[in-house]
Amino acid sequence: MTIMPLIRQRRSIRRFRSTPVEEEKIDLLVEAALRAPSSRALRPWSFVVITDRGLLSRLARLKASGSGFMKGAPLGIAVCGDPRKSDAWVEDASIAATFIQLAAESLGLASCWVHARRRRFDENTSSSDYVAGLLGVPDHLRILCVVAIGYAKHQKTPRPAQTLMFDRVYHDRHGNRRYP
Repeated sequence: MTIMPLIRQRRSIRRFRSTPVEEEKIDLLVEAALRAPSSRALRPWSFVVITDRGLLSRLARLKASGSGFMKGAPLGIAVCGDPRKSDAWVEDASIAATFIQLAAESLGLASCWVHARRRRFDENTSSSDYVAGLLGVPDHLRILCVVAIGYAKHQKTPRPAQTLMFDRVYHDRHGNRRYP
């Protein structure tokens, strides 16, 4: 069992077929999120699974740019965190969102992270507050992102290894290059 082929092939996809995601696959995505590691095992996250097309269309407006494609996604998973439970809620929720994306890829699904934290819906409302209002998320929780998920309309090729930024990797001490 190796995860590297999965990591190599995963790309952010923003165009989805209209085919709904099967309930069994949704259940596996939820399980993946719930199995994500968290600091001190506090698990400060919670998730809202969204399949309602009208709701996904409204979520597609959560920020000025970079979220419009969500109206074409058949599934979204809002990733929330509870700062009262852990000061590492952002990190823990980020790991859970990544687990969702890797699980989606393993199930033949495509995904794209739509960031909400510290983004603006408009000049008066944060993206987090907008999403929380649409989804009925309690005030004590914060929205990190919504992961849009579905079957890809088109496939992207994996990034070639020579395009990876090995120049940002050092050995033992910053500045000591290990890779060309």
